[in-house]
Amino acid sequence: MHALDVDWDHPADPPPGPRLDHVRAYVTTAGADGHLWHGVPTLLLTTLDRATGRTARTPLIYGEDAGRFIVLAAAYGAAEHPRWYENLTAHPEVRLQVGAAVHKAVARTATPEERETYWEMMTALWPPFEDDETAARPREIPLVILEC
Repeated sequence: MHALDVDWDHPADPPPGPRLDHVRAYVTTAGADGHLWHGVPTLLLTTLDRATGRTARTPLIYGEDAGRFIVLAAAYGAAEHPRWYENLTAHPEVRLQVGAAVHKAVARTATPEERETYWEMMTALWPPFEDDETAARPREIPLVILEC
């Protein structure tokens, strides 16, 4: 499926629960409620689901450097990568909502050098990422760079 054929404007949201509440508040207030979550910046990442061909939206903590957005595929320390990460490895064209701004972006997994550089920035933003890394072993949590 080509990105031009994708319905980016009507993504599926997370199942009912706190993540869905976060996404709905973020979208309905153009990020005024939801951009900062527990004091850290979050964005909404929309990916193309590799299995269904539908778009799906996920809230993620992010860092920023030189106009690029940095996220971690931590999945709370799960043994497997989160679905959104598997989706963007299959289809790297994504959409981001950062506050009120919506961007087209291309996603890629960071090189080992980039991961080393940005890992500290991300764990400084959200220290529980360190616990996720320990819990996920032997899986290494991917660091993802989103370039608009």
